[in-house]
Amino acid sequence: MSKRDFYEVLGVERGAGADDLKKAYRRLAMKLHPDRNPGDKESEDKFKEAAEAYEVLSDPSKRAAYDQYGHAGVDQSMGGGGAGFGGANFSDIFGDVFSDFFGGGGRGGGRGGAQRGSDLRYTLELNLEEAVRGTTVSIRVPTLVNCAPCDGSGAKKGSTPSTCPTCGGIGQVRMQQGFFSVQQTCPRCHGQGKIITDPCGSCNGEGRVEEYKTLSVKVPAGVDTGDRIRLSGEGEAGAHGGPTGDLYVVISVREHAIFQRDGKHLYCEVPISYTDAALGGELEVPTLDGRVKLKIPEGTQTGKQFRLRGKGVAPVRGGGAGDLLCRVAVETPVNLSRRQRELLEELRDSLEGDSSHSPKASGWFEGVKRFFGDL
Repeated sequence: MSKRDFYEVLGVERGAGADDLKKAYRRLAMKLHPDRNPGDKESEDKFKEAAEAYEVLSDPSKRAAYDQYGHAGVDQSMGGGGAGFGGANFSDIFGDVFSDFFGGGGRGGGRGGAQRGSDLRYTLELNLEEAVRGTTVSIRVPTLVNCAPCDGSGAKKGSTPSTCPTCGGIGQVRMQQGFFSVQQTCPRCHGQGKIITDPCGSCNGEGRVEEYKTLSVKVPAGVDTGDRIRLSGEGEAGAHGGPTGDLYVVISVREHAIFQRDGKHLYCEVPISYTDAALGGELEVPTLDGRVKLKIPEGTQTGKQFRLRGKGVAPVRGGGAGDLLCRVAVETPVNLSRRQRELLEELRDSLEGDSSHSPKASGWFEGVKRFFGDL
């Protein structure tokens, strides 16, 4: 039985390029593959015919011979007879065309090689004063470092890793499943292409050992919770000679007994007595730089906020210092003596009926009256 023209089999013009050939073969292979047409002998024959056509036309030398002499020019190079292609050749073709379906399983897979070490994270807790002013602290970090006796190779001193016999040093193996050929990482050497027959006794062939190292961390002034300090090259050692990772020191500022921080501003609540709120006075207010005097005007109400400019935080990324905002909280006197109660009762009696002393209260009661009047 005479063979059909290979260009006709793939459905392409004689001048078709490599990409057009690959697309045409892929389309036919997906349609005619025996796994999609179980028991269909005609589809299987057409599938083999398309594979043979692609093997010839995708090879420049075979294609040139075919274009000049037809089937006679390639039958000998193809091994003659039968379907016209061997299992090994077909595996290469199929793996090349469908490599993107299998994660790059085509020809020429590379070995694993050196790998960069992992980055590490260390949470550093600071109090507010340390975060605002900056500090230098020592931290102790567990990490993986290159094994000294084997210098990170994993092999016993005086020996060297040998070529993996499973993959021949390539780091990948080809798995054949019916007509499918999939290239995978070598299960024996895990993609490295080499195996350690005489492992180092210190690291058991890993090339790295766990150690604690002490580092000095300079914390700049103005840092806040969530800020990161990068220590380049202080992470885990890389595998098989790869570069070392980095260490990220993440700042966490503990809650303060007096101040709350919001960006570059600080907030605090200042309790004042009933009499100071009514008569006015002067208070000492704490700041991160020491105590300052705060004048309280007479008639000060709860919630009144006083701003002390420049008494906040200078941001780590530059800019002027923020402010300290002090919120007044008027304290109602408790545990009164008999005389104190008498004095307060006298005060209440003297204020009764005169709404000018309580502007907020009078306005609130007027609003209540209007509300019930509208019901």
